[in-house]
Amino acid sequence: MDAVATRDLTRRFGHFTAVDRVNFRIPAGSVFGFLGPNGSGKTTTIRMLCGILEPTSGSAEILGMDLFSGREAIKANLGYMSQKFSLYDDLTAAENLDFYAGLFSLPRALARERIEAVVRMAGLSGRTKERVAGLSGGIRQRLALGCAILHRPRLLFLDEPTSGVDPRSRRRFWDIIYDLASGGTTIMVTTHFMDEAEHCDSIGFMYDGRLIALGTPRELKGFVPGSVWEVLSDEPMDLLRDLEGNPGFLDVAVYGRSLHVIAEPGAEGILARVGARKIAPSLEDVFVHLVKAERGEKAA
Repeated sequence: MDAVATRDLTRRFGHFTAVDRVNFRIPAGSVFGFLGPNGSGKTTTIRMLCGILEPTSGSAEILGMDLFSGREAIKANLGYMSQKFSLYDDLTAAENLDFYAGLFSLPRALARERIEAVVRMAGLSGRTKERVAGLSGGIRQRLALGCAILHRPRLLFLDEPTSGVDPRSRRRFWDIIYDLASGGTTIMVTTHFMDEAEHCDSIGFMYDGRLIALGTPRELKGFVPGSVWEVLSDEPMDLLRDLEGNPGFLDVAVYGRSLHVIAEPGAEGILARVGARKIAPSLEDVFVHLVKAERGEKAA
């Protein structure tokens, strides 16, 4: 069963099309990564699926229910964690949890049980009376997630949940995501971190309001049309200028102090002379290649 299925989902704001005929499916119990630069339409898509924004056209089924006619029943089964963690900074952690338990109309005994579980998950034992504004980013992140899942939603939307937290907190957060998915929760997550996207069951790439690629991480890496090579350099921009335009290179991009070159068969000799090594394509290679291809099509 699919937890989410969209058909030509579209949202316009006046003459501007923020989401343009998007089609994808998310199987129940899976983790779906939704990637793309700022302004690509990710958050607008999620807000439509949550029933916050009305689609201009198209349709969607959420948990087997029509997005329009089943809106209230759908909302009761959704969890949503926004980029700003959805917390009230002037309240304590306990007060935030009590507020969300009341918002979801949880019976008192059940609310107490679930709040205790969130306190353990968030690492808040002994600190529930502290104001949220004084907590670390990692703890606030886990607390926001705990508030979003107090009512045990079947479908959870996470909009850039790991922005602004340290790598250790990011890893711990993703352990929680995997635990939720293994328990049957379907998760749709937006992220800028390609290493996180590697661990999603499937991924959709958004660009300029359109879904330009969809598949598993392995399938998406097959979109790269040649072999990928890494070239280390103290002056990567100078090397970029030297290599760009070579007819055997399909793409050249800077990655920190290195270049990644997508090369056609037969171009390996040039790369060997500059000390390149062949590497497996990353999702970042895929995304850079797809975006450049899209820009090229528009310029043509």
